Amino acid sequence: MIGDSIIRLKNVDIFQQTHLVLSNVELHIDKGDFVWLIGQTGSGKSSLLKVIYGDLSISTGEGVACGYDLNHIKSKDIPFLRRKLGIVFQDFQLLTDRSVEHNLEFVMRATGWTDKKLIADRSLDVLEKVGLRSKLKKMPHELSGGEQQRVVIARAMINDPEIILADEPTGNLDPDTSEEIVLLLKHISTLGTAVLIATHDYHIIRTFPSRIIKCESGKVLEDVKIA
Repeated sequence: MIGDSIIRLKNVDIFQQTHLVLSNVELHIDKGDFVWLIGQTGSGKSSLLKVIYGDLSISTGEGVACGYDLNHIKSKDIPFLRRKLGIVFQDFQLLTDRSVEHNLEFVMRATGWTDKKLIADRSLDVLEKVGLRSKLKKMPHELSGGEQQRVVIARAMINDPEIILADEPTGNLDPDTSEEIVLLLKHISTLGTAVLIATHDYHIIRTFPSRIIKCESGKVLEDVKIA
């Protein structure tokens, strides 16, 4: 990696099977960056995110994510790449049959944590960061939508990632709760973790202006302005 670069894509073509989705992609995201990703449905936003977390391979151009060469990454190394990425989805994807504590423990054990005390301490630490320390024993259905999304963000922070990729994280939330979630992600970026948020919500972008990239007509446009 060069300097504080977390993500670097250079002249990358992105395919879904044989369909070219995005061509000649140039993208850089550095430590602590807070970046909006916009574009119509089907414009390639999700495909771009999939390249970053190793779900789509690249064969043309050059790509680096969290120190991993995306052109030559082996299947066995993808889990290690994903430990350096936090992923936040619109629909929470919490395990509904277990408490907040056990949702976090499940992710930690899946990514190599074994020590019970370290697991317990880290769970409290990330919940403290998202303002939910008191919800440790709650079940997901006992939480509001905003609280569930905070748990998802806590889960994404478990392994102290270099970047959080958030795909429509406010899509199921009311406007006030959406602002709370973006404020939280913005704060996380000030601590050094880069944040890339894919969204259709232009109101929230105007409320929290920052760098914008856009997928449009098969291209990724950097530093876009919106009215």
